[in-house]
Amino acid sequence: MPQGLDAEKVPDSAVGSLLSVVVPVYNEKEVLEEFYDRTKRVLLDVNGLDHEIIFVDDGSCDGSAQVITQFVGQDARVRLLKLSRNFGHQIAITAGIDAACGNAVVVIDADLQDPPEVILRFIEKWKEGYDVVYGVRETRDGETLVKVWTASIFYRILKALVNLDIPVDAGDFRLMSRRVVEHLKAMQERDRFVRGLVSWIGFRQIGMMYRRDKRYAGETKYPYRKMIRFALDGITAFSSIPLKMATIMGYLTSLVAFAYACSVIVQKFMGYTVQGWATIMVGLLFLGGVQLICLGILGEYIGRIFNETKGRPLYIIDHEARSDRPRYSLPDRAASGSFSKD
Repeated sequence: MPQGLDAEKVPDSAVGSLLSVVVPVYNEKEVLEEFYDRTKRVLLDVNGLDHEIIFVDDGSCDGSAQVITQFVGQDARVRLLKLSRNFGHQIAITAGIDAACGNAVVVIDADLQDPPEVILRFIEKWKEGYDVVYGVRETRDGETLVKVWTASIFYRILKALVNLDIPVDAGDFRLMSRRVVEHLKAMQERDRFVRGLVSWIGFRQIGMMYRRDKRYAGETKYPYRKMIRFALDGITAFSSIPLKMATIMGYLTSLVAFAYACSVIVQKFMGYTVQGWATIMVGLLFLGGVQLICLGILGEYIGRIFNETKGRPLYIIDHEARSDRPRYSLPDRAASGSFSKD
């Protein structure tokens, strides 16, 4: 349990019967109208539970913020947090979670790959007493075989490396109870892997199988370069095994070098002439490659230590748009982000 937090002091009923839906947005103008319509229909079908939709504009440059502002003008349950620049998907999720007032919080992307209708199934499990209900992708329509294959490998490698039960084939599409949200807000590490943090918190968690649809419009915001970066964040945030692997590689390399040295000595005493140029070059390249790999692994961890010591805020909010008739009080976010203006 994070220091200074007592689960009994943040009961789920503390902020009333309110469901918060956090939607990170980055250049999704073509999708927003359809996403809002579908999500609104789903939320209006929930009996006895009010809702708010928090769109977090992560530095979009296609007019997404203007579209969301129109939603705010016509719906008092919609809020917009516009970040001062593009901070990244995981930080945008964090900003939305920090601002959420509900006793349950749903995280969902705006691209409609994760169907809003699944939220109703999440709520049913939450009412049964589960603190986290996460979506497990049964199929992934509209994605290339390479992306599906690499994602599958990543989840299984991550599960093998970390001493933590991070579910495979599960993204950030999930519902979290209020007490999970409070513990998550207390975790202010910079290189964030939200799904891993939620698994680390614990409590009762359950997966729900669903069919992931293809994007409604637009292009993916996770090219292979970002996917690799995201994978490194997930592995280094929850496992020190790569560091141990670097040590093992060093020992194995030394063992191979020692064995080779012994063979050279034996050949010398037996009168064999060792030509050696190609062998020496191969050996040097092999040793140099191992050393660079080990230095790279160390650099990844040192870089994360460097980021943690800076003490900068996770994000900066340019401005917030909400109805003039607020339906709920706003929480104090001073410890989680910074405002340039309100």
